[in-house]
Amino acid sequence: MIKNEGMHAPASSRKDSMADYLSPLAKSIKPSGIRRFFDLVSARKDVITLGVGEPDFVTPWHVREAAVYSLESGKTQYTSNAGMPQLREAIAGYLDSQFQVRYDPASEILVTVGGSEAIDLALRVLISPGDEILIPEPCYISYSPITTLSGGKAVGIETFAKDNFKLRADELRAAITPRSKVLILCYPSNPTGGIMTYEDWLPIAKIVEENDLIVISDEIYAELTYGSKHVSFASMPGMKDRTIVVSGFSKAFAMTGWRLGYACGHSDLIGAMLKVHQYTVMCAPIMAQHAGLEALSEHGLEEKDRMIESYNQRRRLVVKGFRDIGLDCHEPQGAFYAFPSIDATGLTSEQFAQRLLEEAGVAAVPGDVFGLGGEGHLRCSYATSVPQLIEALERIGRFVQKVKPV
Repeated sequence: MIKNEGMHAPASSRKDSMADYLSPLAKSIKPSGIRRFFDLVSARKDVITLGVGEPDFVTPWHVREAAVYSLESGKTQYTSNAGMPQLREAIAGYLDSQFQVRYDPASEILVTVGGSEAIDLALRVLISPGDEILIPEPCYISYSPITTLSGGKAVGIETFAKDNFKLRADELRAAITPRSKVLILCYPSNPTGGIMTYEDWLPIAKIVEENDLIVISDEIYAELTYGSKHVSFASMPGMKDRTIVVSGFSKAFAMTGWRLGYACGHSDLIGAMLKVHQYTVMCAPIMAQHAGLEALSEHGLEEKDRMIESYNQRRRLVVKGFRDIGLDCHEPQGAFYAFPSIDATGLTSEQFAQRLLEEAGVAAVPGDVFGLGGEGHLRCSYATSVPQLIEALERIGRFVQKVKPV
């Protein structure tokens, strides 16, 4: 019998470990700084958590009931790859009425498995190797790793507390090179709570057009604004076709675990995203889509508004609390995060967060994990109960008095 010499690789060519089989791109990605930190929390008792970006509200009952009814009715099949037509129509009507942006539900809206999938799809269809992706920071931690995995180069643009963490035109212009292709926006901002007004957007839109950029506008916190109404970048003159709007139901509708999001944009861009989506995910779960449809009902919008008012009350409590403690804290105008400065303590963000957890039993996220401008800050979610927030502020106050230089 003739042996098949090709059955086994020569010993000299074998990898030393299973990690050696991984692609260089996968190996270059660092684990999530948020998840790494909260692995430490899981081993602790009596910890107040201000770290996870998740509403403390349970999804309203009538929304849950819609999902239950869909199951009882035997609706357990695939939907259209793009999502149920009636859900896409409801999303189109909602965006038109709330943010004055009109989309064709048949060709310009894609229902995704959370906003995260929409961001991933958008970057995958836009990036060619070596393209530069402009990302105002501090920002949501996933943008840069997904850019890297898609073959692009992430270019951070620092924003500052003195500007309320707004993206400034001069900073954007200075970051642009001939390789710049995509600008990622996240306003209202995670982690800072910063927002952009119509006047703020005008010079940004001009630069986008002058430099032929495509924009991915992550507007997952669009409903969560306080004192002013959210302005979608896609609603700016000439920007709709250049913008992929990403949003979903997780934050404003208290539906994080349902994993239901959507992307809206020019049919050519959404069509390309749909192709990748249909080969990887197929479609969002039908039960979640029925729940999302109910969330956009009149009753669902009333529940959303009730939750937002509660966040606003907590926002005022937390900002005042940090300032009373002696920590500078810009007033967040959106989302549900405070981003106080901890410079007065002389500790780094990592040191502060680590010791706060160990010595005071409060978990928050060190600002440096969010990129440029994050060091010296702490991200604290106020999407938790008022009694928990009051107790957390008291603990933080005692900790700051202990560590603050005399």
